[in-house]
Amino acid sequence: MSTFFIRNFGCRATQADAASIRQSFLARGYSQTASDSAADLVVLNTCTVTAAADAEARDAIRHIHRMSPKARIVVTGCYAQRAPEELAAIEGVAWVIGNSHQTEIPSLVGKRDLVSIGGLAQQIFSPTQIVREEMSSVKQELVSSPEDCAEERTRPTLKIQDGCNHRCSYCVIPFVRGRSRSLPPDRVLTEIRRFVESGVQEIVLSGIDLGSYGRELSPRTTLYDLIQRILNESAIARLRLSSIEPMDVTQDFVDLVASSSRIAPHFHMPLQSGADRILRAMHRWYRTAHYARRVEIVHDRWPDAAIGTDVIAGFPGETEKDHRATMDLIGRLPLAYLHVFSFSARAGTEAEKLTEMVDDSVIHHRARELRALAGEKARAFRASQKGRKLRVLTLDRKNRDWTPAISGNFLKVGLAGLWPRNRWMDVMLNGSDEPVIPVPVEG
Repeated sequence: MSTFFIRNFGCRATQADAASIRQSFLARGYSQTASDSAADLVVLNTCTVTAAADAEARDAIRHIHRMSPKARIVVTGCYAQRAPEELAAIEGVAWVIGNSHQTEIPSLVGKRDLVSIGGLAQQIFSPTQIVREEMSSVKQELVSSPEDCAEERTRPTLKIQDGCNHRCSYCVIPFVRGRSRSLPPDRVLTEIRRFVESGVQEIVLSGIDLGSYGRELSPRTTLYDLIQRILNESAIARLRLSSIEPMDVTQDFVDLVASSSRIAPHFHMPLQSGADRILRAMHRWYRTAHYARRVEIVHDRWPDAAIGTDVIAGFPGETEKDHRATMDLIGRLPLAYLHVFSFSARAGTEAEKLTEMVDDSVIHHRARELRALAGEKARAFRASQKGRKLRVLTLDRKNRDWTPAISGNFLKVGLAGLWPRNRWMDVMLNGSDEPVIPVPVEG
């Protein structure tokens, strides 16, 4: 029996994709190994949002080939879609399969001589085989990722939307994932009920542009409508939303999610820059005042909610004044955490053609300042929760002598004692890093 291992990079959308690939391999009789060193076939599901993500994937390929030279390496995901020839040139890579054919990976790697896939001519760069087509010409419906939630994850991800119709000047994702498409509401409900039946307590709804959910479906629907149906037609204990664009965070939407204790008090709203002229150059469709208002809406309605954001350091043309504006805005806002990305030009994007590139040393300095501020915001948010009673969900212990858990508002908590995963506990935050004594929730 052939064995496989999947190594995943990037966002929750790629996690959902990896779960789908995993189930496809298992359905064809493959056996999953616990590590890449023991597998006949190693699949790397890549990200390409930054140059650092690309470098991480390349380093992983070289390491795997060096440690397991007989393993066949398959590279898929967004990097494989964007630059297949670049990956094919790395020693040890047997296949490069883009997002355009990701669902066919198990059948593709089982064939010795590939001539065409579904009538589509493919490129072969011996000895590496490349299967990829431009996403703009691929007519894909979004299918659910059949994750084996009982074994795979305590908090499974359900990808309900993929692709993006926006054209932010720095972003390559629309080119590697195609146009926005959504999982029909009935399919979403079917998957959620399946998760619940298997014992899952929390599900994360994910998407590349989650707020655009349902706009292309017929009949048209919205994320607001879907969440109402999930609350009314399923018994999921806790629902969590992944990243959502600020302009989709309306008063009505916040009122809906804040009205239910079954929705995690957690919003992730990308900011990218705190300078209006940089937002304009990025082709973002809001300005700093709009963003601040969206944060205010969430905080006023849900004071203990965790609000997180993304920011890019060193976008072309960013001055020290622009950077200071970003630091000041983030400092003023009640944010709980911050993801910082150093700008790197992506081939094919408008930002690649801009001439006012910021020096790498300046980018690194600004990123360090932003990460230091992120640490301050995280500590301040945690301190604000001291003395509060929170309901947390236990996670995998991974051989620790204590049990990790996560709260609805995205705080990681250490629990004294060894508890099974996927169990609700009540805790009182003590303001320190020491494990807290939990109270099991009955029923």
